[in-house]
Amino acid sequence: MNIKVEALENNQVKFSFEVDADDVDARIKRTYRQVAKRYSFPGFRPGKAPRPVIDNIMGADAVRTTVTEDLVNEVYPQALEENNIVPLQRPDYQYELELVEDHKPFNFTATVQVKPEYELSSYEPVEVEVPTSEATDEEIDAQIEELRNYYHDFKDANANTKVKPGEFVELTLSATDAEGNDVPALSADHRLYELGQGVYPESFDAELIGLKKGAEKSFDLDLSEDTSAVAASLEKKGMFHFDVKIDVIKKKIVPEATEEWAKETFGFEGLEDMRSKIAESIKTQKGSSMVRRKENECLIALGSRLEGELPEAMLEREETNLLQNFYGQLSSMGLTFDKYLTAMDITADQFKEDNKKQAADVVRQDLALDAWARHFDMKATEEDVHNEFAQADLDDPELIENEWRKEGRLPMIRESIVRANALRDVIAQAKVTEVEETKEAE
Repeated sequence: MNIKVEALENNQVKFSFEVDADDVDARIKRTYRQVAKRYSFPGFRPGKAPRPVIDNIMGADAVRTTVTEDLVNEVYPQALEENNIVPLQRPDYQYELELVEDHKPFNFTATVQVKPEYELSSYEPVEVEVPTSEATDEEIDAQIEELRNYYHDFKDANANTKVKPGEFVELTLSATDAEGNDVPALSADHRLYELGQGVYPESFDAELIGLKKGAEKSFDLDLSEDTSAVAASLEKKGMFHFDVKIDVIKKKIVPEATEEWAKETFGFEGLEDMRSKIAESIKTQKGSSMVRRKENECLIALGSRLEGELPEAMLEREETNLLQNFYGQLSSMGLTFDKYLTAMDITADQFKEDNKKQAADVVRQDLALDAWARHFDMKATEEDVHNEFAQADLDDPELIENEWRKEGRLPMIRESIVRANALRDVIAQAKVTEVEETKEAE
């Protein structure tokens, strides 16, 4: 077999295949034997049916069609593997003969689009800024404040206290729908409730304002368009009747951040020890996310150096990949696309534009990594490829690797390895400056 590779305009590669007549004849004979063994032919033992009988029953072109398809599906991936080419689209096949024929060579071509080779405006180390890993006083104070609020207590307000916005109340309430049926989802018994948190509608909270301990009140609310937590849990929305009693008004007591509190509640030596331990925890948390943040910043900086327009084929493919992953995640979470849009408060058009932008970012960064790797002559060895499969969670890594080789899919693995190596090199060389993030940036 002879395979020729020709580079064409517009980032296309043309493979020309020539399969000699002897190879064609051998494939045809082998396929007839396989068909004779695989199927039953009246009057003949398995594997003994002659060619004319098979042609008469299955059709004269059936076996030749199978041979042609098997041949193309074998030699085209072989060409991709031998030339380490990752096609962007399905190949465009052209045949001299529609099907293989006895005693004749079989010639065909496959034209594919490949990614262009871009250059970067600079191959100097990238310069990036990342948030400092050190804990700021504001971050430490914020964590202490969270702890104070978490370890709060309550005390009963005096009898003359009136319910105000943001107040805590213990209440008993019952609700019925327009038909007079009880609605358990809207009812509660001696429930501690904080106004203004969106659990019940704002209109519900408004009815409680000004009430005192022991006060009772009845009112109707239309929840048809309400988005509060309890309303969202309703199977059927509409008008509801509420009977509410204020059992008691509660005052939230937040502990002071004192030496005794730090010691008795958490076992620290004191406030300074508490602040020190919190600072260490914050630094650890930041460090775990810093690697990814640094990586992202380096990718953005490198991608900005890419020269040239992004190829549409790569953009379309990446958009499809992102959509497939997105819908897979939605399905695993039991969500619909409409519910996702509602939760994110975006339109379908906004989602589409965001997806296109994300795809463009990915393609730009991938091509930039390709350029970096090519400039510094980075390659993926056979050992690298073998290790990729060996380290994967596979029952038989060697078998899968061989299957991928036959299918012409190893060039994708090599591409991934080279890009990963390029990214590590970019990060290793990067000039990184740690800066404190402002509240506006956060």
